[in-house]
Amino acid sequence: MTSVLDLAPVVPVVVIKDADDAVPLARALVAGGLTAIEVTLRTPAALDAIRAIATEVPEAVVGAGTVVAAEHAEAAVSAGARFLVSPGWTERLLGAMRGTGVPFLPGVSTTSEVVALLERGVEEMKFFPAEAAGGTAYLKSLAGPLPQARFCPTGGISLASAPAYLALPNVGCVGGTWMLPADALAAKNWDRVRTLAAEAASLRA
Repeated sequence: MTSVLDLAPVVPVVVIKDADDAVPLARALVAGGLTAIEVTLRTPAALDAIRAIATEVPEAVVGAGTVVAAEHAEAAVSAGARFLVSPGWTERLLGAMRGTGVPFLPGVSTTSEVVALLERGVEEMKFFPAEAAGGTAYLKSLAGPLPQARFCPTGGISLASAPAYLALPNVGCVGGTWMLPADALAAKNWDRVRTLAAEAASLRA
């Protein structure tokens, strides 16, 4: 698999409460051009949703987000997740994600955390919470001393702010939720999701 950071300019960060919504939601995102889908492990339906997408929407690259415990990593990959994303990392969590054999993006928000991951051979990371942790100005300042680190900034990013992130040399993609408005999900308006996904997929640095 190619790097998670290079699959699409935007990775939708999805919270699925009803596993029955997983397949139509994933199909709408893929139809709009967003093939990498991060399903967060924030609900009881998450693993079933990952399993359904992996089985029924093979053109999607489904991953698991909010991986905050070692056991989450193994459970997510067993369900069909092809990549893992965490909001932060510990030695135990990092070892568990690495042990699954799938690509992973450990979360960072400080320079020291970035350097610590680089020491451990990890060069691709999630920058979270992006806006609260310093946004584009912070990432731009990291590019000089730490050019080998690449990021997927996530947290507070919108359609309007995404292009500024994507223009940075150390940003491969951004994570976002704006293509998944709550009212559209509640109404199961998959056409609207597809339209918003296409708009997001058209973003380029």
